[in-house]
This record gives sequence, C-alpha cells and structure tokens, in this order.
Amino acid sequence: LCTQRASRRSCAAGRGQSLDENLGHPRGSKQPPAPGTRSAALYVHWPYCEKRCNYCNFNKYIPRTLDEGAMQKCLVKETTTLLKLRIPSEIDSVFFGGGTPSLASPHTVASVLETIAQTTHLPAKAEVTLEANPTSSQASRLTAFQGAGINRLSIGIQSLDNKELQLLGRTHSVSDALGTLEEARRVYPGRTSVDLMFGLPAQQVEPWLRQLQELLSLCDDHISLYQLTLERGTLLFAQVQQGTLPSPDPEAAAEMYQHGREILREAGFRQYEVSNFARNEALSTHNWTYWQGGQYIGVGPGAHGRFVPRGDGGSLREARIQTLEPDNWMKEVSMFGHGTRKRVSLSELELLEEVLALGLRTDTGITHQHWLQFEPQLSLWDVFGKAEEVRELQSQGLLLLDHRGLRCSWEGLAVLDTVLLRLLLQLQNAWENRPPPMLKVTESGAASQREDSR
Repeated sequence: LCTQRASRRSCAAGRGQSLDENLGHPRGSKQPPAPGTRSAALYVHWPYCEKRCNYCNFNKYIPRTLDEGAMQKCLVKETTTLLKLRIPSEIDSVFFGGGTPSLASPHTVASVLETIAQTTHLPAKAEVTLEANPTSSQASRLTAFQGAGINRLSIGIQSLDNKELQLLGRTHSVSDALGTLEEARRVYPGRTSVDLMFGLPAQQVEPWLRQLQELLSLCDDHISLYQLTLERGTLLFAQVQQGTLPSPDPEAAAEMYQHGREILREAGFRQYEVSNFARNEALSTHNWTYWQGGQYIGVGPGAHGRFVPRGDGGSLREARIQTLEPDNWMKEVSMFGHGTRKRVSLSELELLEEVLALGLRTDTGITHQHWLQFEPQLSLWDVFGKAEEVRELQSQGLLLLDHRGLRCSWEGLAVLDTVLLRLLLQLQNAWENRPPPMLKVTESGAASQREDSR
C-alpha cells in the first residue's frame, strides 16, 4: 500500500460514457495542461500552528509572540526575489500550506498575491488554494480569504470521530469540522477539498468506512485519503514505541484503502492520484504540476522548490530548500532577499527519476510525448520496452506500456511502492547503457552536447 508523507467505478457509466477498463474513469476526461517550461507553480509556507498534532513532523512552530507584519514583509520580499530568479511567463497556481495558513490574516495572503501579479502574470483563472483547519476557519474569515484572492479551500478534517481526533491531537471537534465544511461549500462551491486519514492505531475497517460514507454525503468534489505514517519525533511514534498504543494494523489499513477507493469510484470520483479523488473535473491543478514534473517555486521557512534559475544564468533545474526556522529565515530574507539554505543541481538521471516516480502516482501515468520533453534521446520504449521486469509487471496486471505511455493499472496504483522500485532500477540500468551522447535541445532552445551526468 503506497503511503503519503512534502501521496472506483464511475457513475459516468450510467450516463452512457465509456470507461477506461484499467483505471475506471471516463475516456476523454479533461486533463490539466502539462506544465510548460516558461510557467511555474508557487507554494507559500506559513510555518505557525496553534499546537503540534501528535502525528505531525512538518516544519511548523508554536509562536509565543508573532510579528505578522514582519513575516508578511519577508514573504513578499522572497516571493519577488525568487520570481525574478526564475523569470516565469506566468504563475499557473498558488498554494498556501503549512503549518496552518488559515491562521494568517487575509491581508498577508492578499499582499503575496499582489506581489505575484506585479512581478509576473497571474491569470484570473489561476487556482489559488488555502489549507485550513476547522478551528481557524470561521465563516467571516473564509469570506475574507475569498476577497483576498483565495478560490479553493483544503480542509484538514482528518476524522469524523471525536476520540480519533483527540488521539491525533487535533484542536477541532467533528461538529467544528462539519460546520466549517458547510460554510466552505457556500463560499467556495465546487472548490472545497477535504482530507480523511486512515490506518490509525486500533482503528477498525467498518467504522472508518462509515465515516467515509458520511463524509461523501456532505462533501464537495475533492477528497484526499491519507494513511497515517508514524514519524520519528512525534508523540504517536513514541506512544507506539513505548507500547501505550498498539501499532497500526497494515492489513486493516490496506483494506480501508481498497474499499475506500471502490466506494469513491461508485460515487463518481476519479482516483487521479494515489491519494486524491475528484469528480466534476475538480482536480488540484497545483498538485498536478508536482506530479507532472513541472517547475515550482517554494517561498517561506522550509519551503521546497524545483526550478531553473534562468535569471541567475542557470540552465539546470535545481532542488531548493529554504531555511527552516522562521526567525533565522526572516533574518536571511532581510539581508539577502531570500532564505535559500540549500540548492542542488539535478542531473538528467535524477530529473528522470522524479518524473517517473511522480508521474506514476497518477492515473494517466507518463505519456510518450511527456517523457520526451525531458529525455528526447531515450524513449519509454527504449527504457522499458524489452525489460523482463516490465513484462512481469504487465503479466501480473499491475502495469501498462502501450501507445499511450507508461502507467499503473487500477490494481497497480494500490501497490505503487513495489512497482516503482523495480522501474527505477530498470531506468538506472538503461541510463548506464544508453547510446553515446548526442546533440540535445536545452530549455533555452540551443543545441548542446549532452554531458555525462554519472
């Protein structure tokens, strides 16, 4: 069972639409556009929370005092610096994550969005998402965030059982969650997503499935199902290690996931990614950029990015990480304009590994055309067409390689970790034995000799 850490039978069949027999979504379903080389997504990290949840090891902090004006100024400054470094023609989507960004003021959100619009092009249709916790998302604030430019909300409901919420260390109740969901659907109709966790200690399959069914009767058009991962350094990890809580049952978690997928498919949801389900084309276009290997800019303490720093004369995509601790990050932004702590140029093989690992998380997988955008000399057929590993996975009904490209079947998505490990090894082997370097067209359009990145 592939877990998420920062990872159905459509009712359309009843409307006379044909189904992809392997994935269960309508043929011809609208797909988000493939990320372009001149566009990018932008992620903004708000690092503060009211309290740390018992399962969370994300980069978040509980402030004794908070100077939001200083944080806002630094977010604006770093956004400007990194946008000028990347020089995108436009920003396709913006995602405010955390932490708990719904604790920030709408004015802070508006300031960042205004900066993006002034520095590059932010289309009116661009998806702008805010993560929200029910306890920090009163009706008036949701409306104020909409006025600031937010047009999509992602609510961390996590459970519809108060005892489970207490186990997770959440600050909201089931009543809080359902009230926020109702209000969010009023303010953001068709653009409200909810998260539900499974695989908790002592959690039983049937009660969890009843939670999912209840949520289905109340939710909008996007649901994310996340399996609990016990992370070292969290309270839940310690409690399980000490024996005060039982270890999560992997068999029960696998059963929850499989039945949950089937329930959502029956309800008309398309599983467009391992943990994400949408109907009425309500896919997250921001996350789709990640899974399609698109470029994205990370702003804020601990944010990650993947982009080519063209404004700095760069030609290779870099993996970037901003300074983790907020006070240190703000000092660096004030001094240098940004708080980038680490930057590593990705080799061609490393980039292809990311394209493979992320693309296979989706139901469409990796098309031949998409792969050739990253590697024009070594096709999917060259890498996987004659591999015994691939033939075996195909015979097991877990993988498909055909005229459309490479993708997991419905069954394969449920065991992606196993499938992916074998494919990554095959990619590495094919790369080591590839033909001699040839002229390659770079992102800038100039022909250059491909360098050996081994």
